[in-house]
Amino acid sequence: MSFFRSRWVERPGHVSEAEPTSLPRGFRAAGVAAGLKEHGPDVGVLVADEPATTSAARFTTNARLGAPVIVSRQGELDRLRAVVANSGGSNTGDGERGIDTARLTQALAAELLGLEPDQVGLASTGVIGAELPRDPLLAGVRAAVEALGPDAKGLSEAIMTTDQAPKRACLDVELPSGGVRLAAQAKGAGMISPRFATMFCFVETDAAMPAETADLLTGVCVKRSFDRISVDGQLSTSDTVFVLASGASGVRVEPETPDELALGEAMDALMRQLAVDIVADGEGAARIGRLVVRGEAGGVEAVARAVANSPLVKTALHGADPNFGRILQAAGAAYADTADGRPFHVDLDIQGERVVSGGATAVEFGGDEWRALEEAVRAPEVEYVLTLPGEGGETEVFFSDLSHEYVTVNAEYTT
Repeated sequence: MSFFRSRWVERPGHVSEAEPTSLPRGFRAAGVAAGLKEHGPDVGVLVADEPATTSAARFTTNARLGAPVIVSRQGELDRLRAVVANSGGSNTGDGERGIDTARLTQALAAELLGLEPDQVGLASTGVIGAELPRDPLLAGVRAAVEALGPDAKGLSEAIMTTDQAPKRACLDVELPSGGVRLAAQAKGAGMISPRFATMFCFVETDAAMPAETADLLTGVCVKRSFDRISVDGQLSTSDTVFVLASGASGVRVEPETPDELALGEAMDALMRQLAVDIVADGEGAARIGRLVVRGEAGGVEAVARAVANSPLVKTALHGADPNFGRILQAAGAAYADTADGRPFHVDLDIQGERVVSGGATAVEFGGDEWRALEEAVRAPEVEYVLTLPGEGGETEVFFSDLSHEYVTVNAEYTT
């Protein structure tokens, strides 16, 4: 199956797909079972062997931070050489003991890999508030370092929680100055409503670049991908994105060059498809929606988030019901904060069909157009375009439906 399978993500012409578990030159990874979860790998390590590796990072904006986020943010985020990640416990809310666990993990990985502790990024996912067992975690780090190899299969599996399958890809990218490789591993299916980062996404490239270029590309691409998704409107305590550039290809990407543009296009497509994959895996999701909102710049974001996070809109999407009244209700509630008395005269298209024009219904319930619309929203990807009064602003949000399975998964999660 092709990695680029969403109609909303186009593969750039200079990008081809490689084996999805492959890594760029200069990287090794591993994942092992340390007993943090009942089944499967739960501790992963990623390392860049080149001393000149540059990096960038983005984290959750939640005020309640996991210990790995707190400790990672204090590190050398522009020259990271390794990442240690685990599932089976988020190490959040465990006070100084949790901070100590994170720092000991960082220090052990650094010792085993011959690095400075500040060059090791951390990421933990799982139940919030429970103690992350320290001894099994550290034993897992030792085992993972011993198992390091040239592919990311174990790493991509070690970060899974309620994910149905690993989210990973590897791309060959032809830049004007030569060929490089770009890969990523991500996880996420619930507690998704990021702002400038997401659950976990680790990106590797063997292109060489200044740390400032890595940071610029990371910020731009994350804002167009992981910042645009919502499964349940809940902002995680542990969202983390790490991007590492080993430079092992010998191809250097300089600022404001065609190479930077071409690599940025590839990173953008990679992250957008992974973001869509996260939404599609939304703990029982049957289909996903893309909402585009246009109008006055100050109001489009709040309206888009309100619609995407509405349980009524999400359940209608799950049931393949083109119930546009729910969309207008959610949009109107958010729009009221910036309306300044202006009437709510909006246009709404669903799957390219105009259903509301100037605030009035434009399609007959039960007629041929309505029946065609009911069939259209049975697709796995459903697009909505909402045009508000005013101009100058446009945003998009990808969101999942809300299913019976989502309720079941989250009602039983701590067990």
